[in-house]
Amino acid sequence: MPDNSKAMVRVTQTGSPIGHPRDQRKTLIGLGLNKMNRTRELEDTPAIRGMIDKVKHLVRVEQVD
Repeated sequence: MPDNSKAMVRVTQTGSPIGHPRDQRKTLIGLGLNKMNRTRELEDTPAIRGMIDKVKHLVRVEQVD
């Protein structure tokens, strides 16, 4: 069970990886996203932020309160 005191971020896939490099598709899968409009709440860590930065043109990011 996740600790509620940790910062969380909501990531929603808004773009298709078709026509983009294969590693970007694998990054989306690593984030738990592989279909359009799928949303995941993830812990806000440097590793997750790095993955989000790599596919920032394919996702929407929101802070979870």
